[in-house]
Amino acid sequence: MTTLATGDEVAPATTARRAAALRLAPAWACYAVVAAILLATGTPAVDLLRYTLYAALAVVLPGTLVYRSLRSRPHTLVEDLAMGAAVGLVLELGAWAAFLALDAGSWLWCWPLAVLVPYAVAPRLRRHWRVSYPTPVPTGWAWALAAVIAGFTCYLSESFLRLNPVLPTSQGQAQYIDLAFQLSLAGAATHQVPLDVPQVAGEPLHYHWFGFAQMAASSLVSGVDLPTVFFRLVVPAWCALAAVLVAVVGWRISGRPVAGVVAAGLMFTVGEFGFENGVRQLFGTQATFIVWGSPSMTYSWVLLLPLIAAVASVLGRPGAGGVPPLGRGAWVLVTLFLAASTGAKASSLPVLLAALVFTAAVLLVFRRRLPRALLPAAAATLAAQLFATAVLFAFESHGVTVDPFSGLRPYVGAAPDRSPLATVVIWTAVLVGFLLSLQLRLAGAVALLRRRRFRLEPVPLLLLGGALAGPAIYLLVGHPGSSNQYFTRTGFAFGVLLSAWGYAELLDRAALTRRGAVLLGLGAAGLAAALTAVQLRHPATATGRPAYEPVLPLLWWAGALLVAILLVALCWPALVGRWPGLAGRGELLLITAVLVVGAPGLVTDAAAGRHYPNGGAYAVVPMPAARVEAARWVRAHSDPADVVATNAHCRQVVDGWCDARSFWLSAYAERSVLVEGWAFAPRVVGLPGGPYAPFWDQGRLRANDAAFTAPTAAGLAELRDHWRVRWLVVDRSVEVESPDLARLADLRFHNDTTAVYRLR
Repeated sequence: MTTLATGDEVAPATTARRAAALRLAPAWACYAVVAAILLATGTPAVDLLRYTLYAALAVVLPGTLVYRSLRSRPHTLVEDLAMGAAVGLVLELGAWAAFLALDAGSWLWCWPLAVLVPYAVAPRLRRHWRVSYPTPVPTGWAWALAAVIAGFTCYLSESFLRLNPVLPTSQGQAQYIDLAFQLSLAGAATHQVPLDVPQVAGEPLHYHWFGFAQMAASSLVSGVDLPTVFFRLVVPAWCALAAVLVAVVGWRISGRPVAGVVAAGLMFTVGEFGFENGVRQLFGTQATFIVWGSPSMTYSWVLLLPLIAAVASVLGRPGAGGVPPLGRGAWVLVTLFLAASTGAKASSLPVLLAALVFTAAVLLVFRRRLPRALLPAAAATLAAQLFATAVLFAFESHGVTVDPFSGLRPYVGAAPDRSPLATVVIWTAVLVGFLLSLQLRLAGAVALLRRRRFRLEPVPLLLLGGALAGPAIYLLVGHPGSSNQYFTRTGFAFGVLLSAWGYAELLDRAALTRRGAVLLGLGAAGLAAALTAVQLRHPATATGRPAYEPVLPLLWWAGALLVAILLVALCWPALVGRWPGLAGRGELLLITAVLVVGAPGLVTDAAAGRHYPNGGAYAVVPMPAARVEAARWVRAHSDPADVVATNAHCRQVVDGWCDARSFWLSAYAERSVLVEGWAFAPRVVGLPGGPYAPFWDQGRLRANDAAFTAPTAAGLAELRDHWRVRWLVVDRSVEVESPDLARLADLRFHNDTTAVYRLR
């Protein structure tokens, strides 16, 4: 007999579906904005779909299942998915290494089955497919986080995506100098483990290359062409994941949802305070340019943020504010993320280790006891750092030296006739400028420590230690390419969590009404808009004379804002008398203003892309379409194990010296090159002469170049048999090949400026 459902029975189901749709609306809206931006900047729709399915089914799904089996109790769906995505990336990295070691890279697409099948078959694991969550995600939290991600993707569109086609479309295409090198690492990772230097076949790559291996894995699994992954998909995806992770880790550590979303805003919406010349940020930090100019930094955040959550859990904040503890699985998460962080970015583990040492030192001095887990966590971090130093980096320094204040020295300059007093004043001003520029967004940390009467708790100390360690290491060490800035960037991951936690406690204490919260938000947005408008309309300029001139606009801005704050403070009693609701909320308003003053950084960096090639005043190289066409032809017609030789080694030649930063062939051919540009080989980085340092194996270089200028049958045979060279790529804009080459090798491809020969 058929029974008809009554209206009373249908209504709850319909209401539940509508409620579920509303809960998912922020995520779908955010994805729609990101997808629209990617499509508008030339991303093929089919590649976007394939990458989306890859991310969902081959990273998030297996990682989430494993994360659910590790954490003790569920909290929110968004936390499971974000932490699960990070776990999935770690698992995929291990699968990539295993499959390539077995020469089975073409089968990497099936690695998720190693997780999905057991979780589908084993009864004890099957329960992790469907989970009920006790904590609803606040609607405002979800929409605010979606806005952060959408806004940051708009920034990426203006500063990176719009300016860099997937493949160059003209002979005049310009490209940031590091991008081709990074693409070459990802190309090598499609068929090598461990990696060699792509530009010098057989030279071991002692470097943090895990992020580029992850790019290669995503291309192998999804089937999306590697340049599309590199120039379109992976940077927005990693940035979005990092933003979500900041939000969920901030919530988990503080027990307050608002802390998480504020931390995401501080990391991905608010930039540095002040600007050097409207284009480039001070002290080598280059605003948020770092997320696309060095995607390994973003990748390291994706691993570091959940690592911070796991370490915080074992140190003694297992479940704050109703957030359930991670439980014993936290140690497994610590191990996984430590292992993956060893080769993600060389700055990650030193900052974490320093944070743990700082925590231990303070607790020992003031409390005479340590949490039981602190020493094991520090020991595990130290072991991971030793592994990275000895195995992955082979004790290579990559040009990093102990050179205190080297990052500030260029802004002080050398003036023999300068008095000692003037020198002290200038050094002080530059140091103050450094702290103002990089640390204002961490102002909420002061509020947290003060509100808690400086009680010494392990997790706040861990975050404070990391926030201090990043800039401290930057000030302690030097690097010819300003790579010491990455320590500061690593410290931000700790600092924004601490600052947002303090800001959340200020909000709790202020107990704002809904109307008060709206007014606070509108006021913060208005201040950000006003500061941005002024900086866009009146950008500072810097001639570099005197050396400290670039710091002056920042100091003037700080002085003007300080005067405004003092005026408000003088008028505060009258303001409170006029609006009694301001009573007891002055600190909240002050911290809000301080946190917001860096908001113009993101906008000014994006605006620079309209006036400068490739997003700003950074070193660029020509990337002609003809070169890339030849390299892509080699990729399509060669075996991954083939070695390629070329006559193009130099970005430019100055006074007879070669600037050996030429990476285009290895990048777009995705093949090892016998000798291309060697400037970024670990053994060369940091040597006197910088990129002009000579190649260390002159015999190999002579044999390589003779194949183009004076080829002989014996010479080509040696390249083929000894060096495994199969292809010769001639850049005729460097030098036209010898006519004898056509007699000794087969011309297989040519265009206006390049030719490709195959050795017989």
